[in-house]
Amino acid sequence: MTGAPHKNLAEQWFAARGWKPSPFQRALWRAALQGKSGLLHATTGSGKTYAVWFAALLRAARIDAKSTRPVSGLRVLWITPMRALAADTLRALQEPLAELMPGWSIGMRSGDTSPAERARQSKALPNALVTTPESLMLLLSHADARSRFAALDMVIVDEWHELLGSKRGVQTQLALARLRSWHPALLTWGLSATLGNLVQAQQVLLGTDAGVAASVVIEGATPKKIVIDTLIPLTPSRFPWSGHLGLQMLQPVVDEIAAHASTLVFTNTRAQAELWYQNLLAARPDWAGLIALHHGSLDKAVREWVENGLKSGTLKAVVCTSSLDLGVDFLPVERVLQIGSVKGIARLLQRAGRSGHAPGRLSRLTLVPTNSLELVEAAAARRAVAARQIESRPIPHQPLDVLVQHLVTMALGGGFRADDLFEEVRSAYSYRDLTQDAWQWTLDFVARGGQSLTTYPEYRRVLADAEGVYRVPDAAIARRHRMSMGTIVSEVALQVKYLSGARIGTVDESFISRLHKGDHFLFGGRVLAFIRIHEMTAYVKRATGSQAAVPRWQGGKLAMSSALAQAVLVQLEEADCDVFDGPEMQAVAPLLALQRRWSALPTSRTLVIEEIHSREGQHLFVYPLAGRAVHSGLASLIAYRVARLQPMTFSMAVNDFGFELLTPEPLDWSQLLTSAAASALFSTDDLHDDVQASLNAAELAQRRFREIARIAGLISSGYPGQPKSARQLQASSSLFHAVFQKHDPHNLLLLQAQREVLEQELEITQLRVTLQALQQRTIAFHRPLKVTPFALPLMVERYREKLTTEKVTDRVARMVRELEKAASV
Repeated sequence: MTGAPHKNLAEQWFAARGWKPSPFQRALWRAALQGKSGLLHATTGSGKTYAVWFAALLRAARIDAKSTRPVSGLRVLWITPMRALAADTLRALQEPLAELMPGWSIGMRSGDTSPAERARQSKALPNALVTTPESLMLLLSHADARSRFAALDMVIVDEWHELLGSKRGVQTQLALARLRSWHPALLTWGLSATLGNLVQAQQVLLGTDAGVAASVVIEGATPKKIVIDTLIPLTPSRFPWSGHLGLQMLQPVVDEIAAHASTLVFTNTRAQAELWYQNLLAARPDWAGLIALHHGSLDKAVREWVENGLKSGTLKAVVCTSSLDLGVDFLPVERVLQIGSVKGIARLLQRAGRSGHAPGRLSRLTLVPTNSLELVEAAAARRAVAARQIESRPIPHQPLDVLVQHLVTMALGGGFRADDLFEEVRSAYSYRDLTQDAWQWTLDFVARGGQSLTTYPEYRRVLADAEGVYRVPDAAIARRHRMSMGTIVSEVALQVKYLSGARIGTVDESFISRLHKGDHFLFGGRVLAFIRIHEMTAYVKRATGSQAAVPRWQGGKLAMSSALAQAVLVQLEEADCDVFDGPEMQAVAPLLALQRRWSALPTSRTLVIEEIHSREGQHLFVYPLAGRAVHSGLASLIAYRVARLQPMTFSMAVNDFGFELLTPEPLDWSQLLTSAAASALFSTDDLHDDVQASLNAAELAQRRFREIARIAGLISSGYPGQPKSARQLQASSSLFHAVFQKHDPHNLLLLQAQREVLEQELEITQLRVTLQALQQRTIAFHRPLKVTPFALPLMVERYREKLTTEKVTDRVARMVRELEKAASV
């Protein structure tokens, strides 16, 4: 039997459903049958899953046809970034098996897999397995791992863009390096919908020894039609401010939902999702049971109910976060609404693809601005999508905490020889430059605890036998390692339960610890009254009333990407030339005209700086248009450099358009911003040292070290039923941090924490690029008599740090009334 009849059977399977394979699907089938690996880049809903799955089945059919007996064991490994996505993928992959490979078994291995299913898989893995990076590493940690993967022919990494720029992606790189060491001809295919750095993404996926030159990148030949539009406010304010979460757009959103059978309403934060869900229900009580809430802190059973309701078409709308970004197939979804700026082009495309999730169907996303300046961002995002200006994903470089964990995993998974594993690790893209010195330090750290932990037996996690093979010598160490594997770190979360015991979800410990008995908070679309905390569980009861705190989760504020920031600058440059292209820019034209009248518009050639005096002191507003994260570092850096010249206390606020520096005493900014002085303020000289000094980077690094220590296995989150609190974890990591600083100051994990803070939290690379760009711009220094439209949102950011929501709303409302009166003169 040859592969050709099976290829015809694949065509027949498509035809029986009224489908026709697309050119990129056929191209991938040909490449896989020729033994090529690669990366498939195509829009969401265009048929990527079946393109690569049928390729795997066609290869398996060809191999079986050439074999004298059936090939048993695991043949295809499918890696996915999310457990929820794993279950949905499993259902999609099962459908063609009965006709194409009737004898095959397929299963799933994730944190949701039942103990009974795990026991069955420990005896024999299915022919195809859908799993996550963490669960794959657990499989590789078993002593018989090599024999269990003996028949593996193809690995598929789904949503590669989601893994690429994270430590989970690095973990995946290392797992692939291990599998390729056992199977040098192993085929590896990655799937992605939104990537800017395709060639690099391919290199990271395939590793340095995988014959990248012989691999291929396949792109969907006919890009899926995506429509991006905007709900324009009837009367856009000339003085925008964040804080009301866009609820002035509630009725237009209600109208959009009412006009369509099924709608996803995306928000950028879980807190925003909670508030929008509550307000939609208040506006349309008759939608109770027809609209739902979905985010990562809700209980798994709740999320599954929502997902099933979307698939069956019984839900009219779901308010959600990034928890529904990825490729779960919701065919009935007609519309996607995005509340607020999406902050990035890749994220916008991903969310747009949630509607019309099938080949040939139109995908449409409507942006819902929460303030007038987001109209500019909406116009910029539409243009960037049309030009396919998608952000690149930065690749982590040599995270040694992940490598430390990997060495212990490999010691469990049959053991390793140091020289062999060194070469294997270097074949992973992130470790391609790993030196012998760094390798030896890492090996010594897991073998005897490094320089400062040698006297503690529990940190001698691997031991070389007489033949030079490193293994884990102690069952307790092995058990503790398997329970703490993975690279996902977050603030300790508490279960939220009713007094009856019913689970609702999880919430960050830092939020719940501030509540007193009887305090109300909004969660899962309900107003709850806090009762008590017992054994890492917050007990609550239903409450009435509308005044409630909103839980705070990590990742509350997204920063505008550099690609979107650049697109916004282009829009402002055109506006400065009186070009207002598109409905968004026409709607925001009065605001921009007022900004020009009272001050100026920032462009790629002009850095606008404003000085305003008030009862609070002297305000300086600077608009580099580089995104919130860069502005945070830039504001602190400028304040630090000015304070060295003239001792001064600064209050700061940042957003995606710029930053504010407030001083209680007057400063001669006009003198400080002369050409020579400004050159020093925006200089890249001594940038590393100045940033560390200005932002208390040592304190930030100590906090980051807690995450690194957890991944490296120095501290544990506890055992089932005995979890550790955030305070306990912090105390443990602080102790290690202090010991290393005193007795091992050159510890590479300490240095990694410092580097990650600078590169990831403070974005020092982008900060350097921004400073270099600012040096080329002409400073336009203005002293407006009133707070400008661009300045007001920054003042509001600062107010929100010290005032309640009600007080902020009242204060800003008064300011806006006064400013509108002045603007109308």
